[in-house]
Amino acid sequence: MIKKKKKIKNNSEKKGLSGLTKFTTKSLSGAIKKFKKQQEQKKIREIKFKKLQETNALIKEKKELKIWEEKLKKDDNKLKSKEVDLDLKEKDLKSKEEKQKIENDRLIEKDKELIQISKELRNKEKELKLKEEAQNRKDIDLKVREEEQIQKEIKDQKRKDKELKAFKEDEERKKQLEYIRLKEWEEKFDKEQKEKEHLENLKELKFKQRELDKVKKFEELEKSSTNINFDFNDLDVDKSTKN
Repeated sequence: MIKKKKKIKNNSEKKGLSGLTKFTTKSLSGAIKKFKKQQEQKKIREIKFKKLQETNALIKEKKELKIWEEKLKKDDNKLKSKEVDLDLKEKDLKSKEEKQKIENDRLIEKDKELIQISKELRNKEKELKLKEEAQNRKDIDLKVREEEQIQKEIKDQKRKDKELKAFKEDEERKKQLEYIRLKEWEEKFDKEQKEKEHLENLKELKFKQRELDKVKKFEELEKSSTNINFDFNDLDVDKSTKN
């Protein structure tokens, strides 16, 4: 019985080591997945940060454009005001025609500059529009990636829960089998012990029976011996009487 218990203990230790190896492998796999997940989240944070920087740059550019537009409006108003003044002064300031011509040339150049600035502004607006569209596409792509990441995490969690449930069920089955085997072994051992005790009792009974038989035979032999002696004495008495 002691040897049996030692054997069961060794088997339990082997199973424990096997379970530990499985748990270590599973923990390593979980750590790798967790690292990949952290890397993915890090990429998402970097994209969000880049997006914020680009958004801030766009806001800054819009503010600068607005300042330029206000400045152009002011310049345009000034030019209009000057043109009105020049028209009014043409009648009275013929002597200043050359100066006015120079001023007109300057104003023409200024108009050219304004036209060029307007073109640049339109190009800038187109660029901003293209950037906004690209940013919108990035936002959509980022949102899709975030949703995919969430779905992936949900799927991974479901798979982990399923694996954990299967592992627990397998462990429970193993415990039940071990309990059944132990119970069967105990019942077998008890049965063997009872049979052994029964055989020993039978042997003891047989031995006692043999001893009793010996005593009976001995008693019978003693009785027989006594009867024989008695007969001899009777014979002797008869002989003496005859004589």
